[in-house]
Amino acid sequence: MRAFRALPMLAVAFLPVLATSVHPQTTTDPNAPTPHALTTNVSFASQYRYRGIAQTDGKPALQGGFDYSHASGVYLGTWGSNVSWLADSNDDVSNSVELDAYGGWRGKLGDVGYDVGVLRYLYPGSYPDGFVAPHTTELYAAGSWRMFTLKYSHATTNLFGVPDSEGSRYLDLAANLDVGGGFALAAHVGHQRIPSGSLRGIRIRSSDDCSYTDWKLGVAKAWAGLDWSLSYVDTDAKAGTGECYRSARNRDLGKAAVVLTAGRSF
Repeated sequence: MRAFRALPMLAVAFLPVLATSVHPQTTTDPNAPTPHALTTNVSFASQYRYRGIAQTDGKPALQGGFDYSHASGVYLGTWGSNVSWLADSNDDVSNSVELDAYGGWRGKLGDVGYDVGVLRYLYPGSYPDGFVAPHTTELYAAGSWRMFTLKYSHATTNLFGVPDSEGSRYLDLAANLDVGGGFALAAHVGHQRIPSGSLRGIRIRSSDDCSYTDWKLGVAKAWAGLDWSLSYVDTDAKAGTGECYRSARNRDLGKAAVVLTAGRSF
Protein backbone atom coordinates (compact mmCIF):
# COMPACT_ATOMS: atom_id res chain seq x y z
CA MET A 1 0.00 0.00 0.00
CA ARG A 2 3.01 1.81 1.07
CA ALA A 3 3.88 2.17 1.30
CA PHE A 4 2.45 6.28 -1.57
CA ARG A 5 3.34 7.62 -3.75
CA ALA A 6 1.38 8.75 -13.37
CA LEU A 7 4.55 10.81 -12.45
CA PRO A 8 6.58 8.23 -10.42
CA MET A 9 6.34 5.59 -13.10
CA LEU A 10 7.49 8.15 -15.65
CA ALA A 11 10.50 8.58 -13.41
CA VAL A 12 11.22 4.86 -13.67
CA ALA A 13 10.86 4.97 -17.45
CA PHE A 14 13.32 7.85 -17.74
CA LEU A 15 15.86 6.74 -15.14
CA PRO A 16 18.77 6.91 -17.62
CA VAL A 17 17.90 10.53 -18.38
CA LEU A 18 17.53 11.47 -14.73
CA ALA A 19 20.75 9.71 -13.83
CA THR A 20 22.70 12.10 -16.03
CA SER A 21 21.49 15.13 -14.07
CA VAL A 22 21.37 14.06 -10.45
CA HIS A 23 22.90 17.35 -9.29
CA PRO A 24 21.35 20.13 -11.36
CA GLN A 25 23.37 23.38 -11.23
CA THR A 26 21.89 26.77 -10.46
CA THR A 27 24.89 28.71 -11.77
CA THR A 28 26.95 28.85 -14.94
CA ASP A 29 30.05 27.79 -12.99
CA PRO A 30 30.15 23.96 -13.18
CA ASN A 31 32.36 23.80 -10.08
CA ALA A 32 30.18 25.98 -7.88
CA PRO A 33 28.34 24.21 -5.05
CA THR A 34 24.59 23.86 -5.38
CA PRO A 35 21.96 23.53 -2.65
CA HIS A 36 19.91 21.25 -4.89
CA ALA A 37 20.14 17.49 -5.33
CA LEU A 38 18.09 15.07 -7.42
CA THR A 39 18.43 11.32 -6.99
CA THR A 40 16.68 8.40 -8.64
CA ASN A 41 16.18 4.82 -7.47
CA VAL A 42 15.02 1.57 -9.01
CA SER A 43 14.68 -1.87 -7.43
CA PHE A 44 13.34 -5.36 -8.01
CA ALA A 45 11.79 -7.28 -5.11
CA SER A 46 10.76 -10.92 -4.87
CA GLN A 47 7.48 -9.54 -3.53
CA TYR A 48 6.12 -6.23 -2.22
CA ARG A 49 5.32 -6.10 1.49
CA TYR A 50 4.06 -2.91 3.13
CA ARG A 51 3.72 -2.77 6.88
CA GLY A 52 4.01 -6.53 6.76
CA ILE A 53 1.04 -7.05 4.42
CA ALA A 54 1.44 -8.57 0.93
CA GLN A 55 0.72 -6.09 -1.87
CA THR A 56 1.47 -8.36 -4.85
CA ASP A 57 0.12 -11.69 -3.54
CA GLY A 58 3.63 -13.09 -3.27
CA LYS A 59 4.65 -12.12 -6.81
CA PRO A 60 7.66 -9.95 -7.80
CA ALA A 61 7.54 -6.15 -7.86
CA LEU A 62 9.36 -3.55 -9.95
CA GLN A 63 9.70 -0.27 -8.04
CA GLY A 64 11.29 3.10 -8.50
CA GLY A 65 11.10 6.83 -8.10
CA PHE A 66 13.05 10.01 -7.60
CA ASP A 67 13.74 12.51 -4.84
CA TYR A 68 14.59 16.20 -4.79
CA SER A 69 16.22 17.73 -1.74
CA HIS A 70 17.42 21.22 -0.81
CA ALA A 71 20.18 22.18 1.58
CA SER A 72 17.53 23.80 3.80
CA GLY A 73 16.12 20.34 4.55
CA VAL A 74 13.06 20.62 2.30
CA TYR A 75 12.44 17.60 0.09
CA LEU A 76 9.92 16.25 -2.44
CA GLY A 77 9.65 12.80 -3.93
CA THR A 78 7.66 10.28 -5.92
CA TRP A 79 7.67 6.49 -5.94
CA GLY A 80 5.79 3.71 -7.72
CA SER A 81 5.29 -0.05 -7.69
CA ASN A 82 3.08 -2.67 -9.28
CA VAL A 83 0.43 -4.03 -6.90
CA SER A 84 -2.40 -6.56 -7.10
CA TRP A 85 -4.24 -6.47 -3.75
CA LEU A 86 -7.09 -4.27 -4.99
CA ALA A 87 -7.73 -6.21 -8.21
CA ASP A 88 -7.42 -9.48 -6.27
CA SER A 89 -10.19 -8.33 -3.92
CA ASN A 90 -12.79 -7.58 -6.61
CA ASP A 91 -13.05 -8.70 -10.26
CA ASP A 92 -14.62 -5.34 -11.15
CA VAL A 93 -11.57 -3.39 -9.98
CA SER A 94 -8.98 -2.39 -12.58
CA ASN A 95 -5.79 -1.34 -10.77
CA SER A 96 -2.22 -2.59 -10.99
CA VAL A 97 -0.08 0.34 -9.80
CA GLU A 98 0.58 2.26 -6.60
CA LEU A 99 1.85 5.81 -7.07
CA ASP A 100 3.06 7.86 -4.12
CA ALA A 101 3.90 11.55 -3.74
CA TYR A 102 5.44 13.07 -0.62
CA GLY A 103 7.19 16.10 0.75
CA GLY A 104 8.58 17.36 4.01
CA TRP A 105 11.41 18.88 5.98
CA ARG A 106 14.25 17.11 7.74
CA GLY A 107 17.48 17.92 9.51
CA LYS A 108 19.83 17.07 12.38
CA LEU A 109 20.81 18.57 15.70
CA GLY A 110 23.94 16.71 16.74
CA ASP A 111 23.07 13.00 16.93
CA VAL A 112 19.33 13.73 16.81
CA GLY A 113 17.54 13.81 13.47
CA TYR A 114 14.01 14.93 12.68
CA ASP A 115 11.68 14.50 9.71
CA VAL A 116 8.11 15.77 9.24
CA GLY A 117 5.98 15.58 6.12
CA VAL A 118 2.92 14.40 4.22
CA LEU A 119 2.47 11.34 2.03
CA ARG A 120 -0.26 10.65 -0.56
CA TYR A 121 -0.88 7.09 -1.79
CA LEU A 122 -2.69 6.84 -5.14
CA TYR A 123 -4.11 3.75 -6.86
CA PRO A 124 -5.22 4.82 -10.37
CA GLY A 125 -7.81 2.64 -12.07
CA SER A 126 -11.53 2.01 -12.31
CA TYR A 127 -13.71 0.93 -9.38
CA PRO A 128 -17.33 -0.28 -9.20
CA ASP A 129 -20.09 1.80 -7.62
CA GLY A 130 -19.96 1.66 -3.82
CA PHE A 131 -16.27 0.73 -3.67
CA VAL A 132 -14.52 2.92 -1.09
CA ALA A 133 -11.62 4.76 -2.73
CA PRO A 134 -8.27 3.35 -1.56
CA HIS A 135 -6.37 6.64 -2.02
CA THR A 136 -4.87 7.67 1.33
CA THR A 137 -3.17 10.72 2.85
CA GLU A 138 -0.94 10.45 5.92
CA LEU A 139 0.96 13.00 7.96
CA TYR A 140 4.16 11.73 9.56
CA ALA A 141 6.80 12.75 12.06
CA ALA A 142 10.02 10.90 12.84
CA GLY A 143 12.91 11.27 15.20
CA SER A 144 16.24 9.45 15.04
CA TRP A 145 19.16 8.95 17.39
CA ARG A 146 22.25 7.12 16.22
CA MET A 147 21.01 3.74 14.91
CA PHE A 148 17.37 4.14 16.02
CA THR A 149 14.40 5.80 14.30
CA LEU A 150 10.89 6.22 15.70
CA LYS A 151 8.16 7.29 13.27
CA TYR A 152 4.47 8.07 13.69
CA SER A 153 2.03 8.23 10.74
CA HIS A 154 -1.53 9.55 11.01
CA ALA A 155 -4.18 9.08 8.31
CA THR A 156 -6.22 12.20 7.54
CA THR A 157 -8.45 10.21 5.15
CA ASN A 158 -9.84 6.70 5.11
CA LEU A 159 -6.95 4.23 5.24
CA PHE A 160 -6.52 2.20 2.04
CA GLY A 161 -10.26 1.87 1.42
CA VAL A 162 -11.32 1.04 4.98
CA PRO A 163 -14.67 2.79 5.62
CA ASP A 164 -14.75 5.29 8.51
CA SER A 165 -11.04 4.75 9.23
CA GLU A 166 -9.88 8.37 9.25
CA GLY A 167 -7.48 8.79 12.17
CA SER A 168 -5.81 5.40 11.71
CA ARG A 169 -2.24 5.49 12.98
CA TYR A 170 0.98 3.57 12.56
CA LEU A 171 3.91 3.58 14.98
CA ASP A 172 7.22 2.26 13.69
CA LEU A 173 10.51 1.62 15.52
CA ALA A 174 13.52 0.74 13.34
CA ALA A 175 17.21 0.13 13.94
CA ASN A 176 20.13 -0.18 11.53
CA LEU A 177 23.52 -1.47 12.64
CA ASP A 178 26.76 -1.60 10.66
CA VAL A 179 28.37 -4.94 11.55
CA GLY A 180 31.46 -4.57 9.37
CA GLY A 181 32.54 -6.18 6.14
CA GLY A 182 30.04 -4.05 4.26
CA PHE A 183 27.11 -5.74 6.00
CA ALA A 184 24.33 -3.96 7.88
CA LEU A 185 21.60 -5.45 10.05
CA ALA A 186 18.11 -3.92 10.00
CA ALA A 187 15.31 -4.55 12.48
CA HIS A 188 11.80 -3.11 12.60
CA VAL A 189 8.59 -3.44 14.60
CA GLY A 190 5.41 -1.51 13.86
CA HIS A 191 1.79 -1.38 14.99
CA GLN A 192 -1.12 -0.42 12.73
CA ARG A 193 -4.20 0.80 14.60
CA ILE A 194 -7.46 1.04 12.64
CA PRO A 195 -10.30 2.66 14.59
CA SER A 196 -13.34 1.29 12.73
CA GLY A 197 -14.83 0.08 9.46
CA SER A 198 -14.18 -2.84 7.16
CA LEU A 199 -11.26 -3.96 5.04
CA ARG A 200 -11.40 -5.02 1.40
CA GLY A 201 -15.14 -5.61 1.63
CA ILE A 202 -14.94 -7.92 4.68
CA ARG A 203 -17.12 -6.76 7.59
CA ILE A 204 -15.45 -6.82 11.00
CA ARG A 205 -16.91 -7.34 14.44
CA SER A 206 -15.30 -4.52 16.40
CA SER A 207 -13.11 -1.47 15.97
CA ASP A 208 -9.95 -3.37 16.90
CA ASP A 209 -10.29 -6.47 14.72
CA CYS A 210 -8.12 -5.17 11.88
CA SER A 211 -5.37 -3.65 14.03
CA TYR A 212 -2.15 -5.66 14.00
CA THR A 213 1.61 -5.65 14.66
CA ASP A 214 4.32 -6.43 12.12
CA TRP A 215 8.08 -6.97 12.41
CA LYS A 216 11.08 -7.47 10.16
CA LEU A 217 14.69 -8.59 10.50
CA GLY A 218 17.11 -8.32 7.62
CA VAL A 219 20.64 -7.94 6.33
CA ALA A 220 21.89 -5.58 3.61
CA LYS A 221 25.07 -5.32 1.53
CA ALA A 222 26.29 -3.54 -1.58
CA TRP A 223 27.62 -6.04 -4.13
CA ALA A 224 28.19 -6.11 -7.91
CA GLY A 225 27.04 -2.52 -8.27
CA LEU A 226 23.69 -3.14 -6.58
CA ASP A 227 22.29 -2.72 -3.07
CA TRP A 228 20.98 -6.08 -1.83
CA SER A 229 18.76 -6.86 1.12
CA LEU A 230 17.31 -10.09 2.48
CA SER A 231 14.56 -9.78 5.09
CA TYR A 232 12.27 -11.98 7.14
CA VAL A 233 8.83 -10.33 7.45
CA ASP A 234 5.97 -11.44 9.70
CA THR A 235 2.79 -10.15 11.40
CA ASP A 236 0.28 -11.23 14.00
CA ALA A 237 -2.56 -10.68 11.48
CA LYS A 238 -3.50 -14.33 11.54
CA ALA A 239 -6.36 -14.88 13.99
CA GLY A 240 -9.21 -12.34 14.07
CA THR A 241 -7.18 -9.84 12.12
CA GLY A 242 -6.27 -12.53 9.63
CA GLU A 243 -9.77 -12.36 8.16
CA CYS A 244 -9.20 -8.68 7.42
CA TYR A 245 -6.03 -9.51 5.53
CA ARG A 246 -7.19 -12.58 3.64
CA SER A 247 -7.46 -12.19 -0.13
CA ALA A 248 -10.45 -13.16 -2.26
CA ARG A 249 -8.34 -16.17 -3.24
CA ASN A 250 -8.26 -17.21 0.44
CA ARG A 251 -4.57 -16.37 0.83
CA ASP A 252 -3.21 -15.01 4.10
CA LEU A 253 -1.65 -11.65 3.20
CA GLY A 254 0.00 -11.28 6.61
CA LYS A 255 1.80 -14.61 6.82
CA ALA A 256 5.57 -14.80 7.27
CA ALA A 257 7.76 -14.38 4.19
CA VAL A 258 11.36 -13.91 3.12
CA VAL A 259 11.86 -10.96 0.75
CA LEU A 260 14.91 -10.44 -1.48
CA THR A 261 15.47 -6.98 -2.97
CA ALA A 262 18.11 -5.69 -5.37
CA GLY A 263 18.29 -2.02 -6.32
CA ARG A 264 20.39 0.96 -7.16
CA SER A 265 20.30 4.70 -6.53
CA PHE A 266 21.80 7.30 -8.85
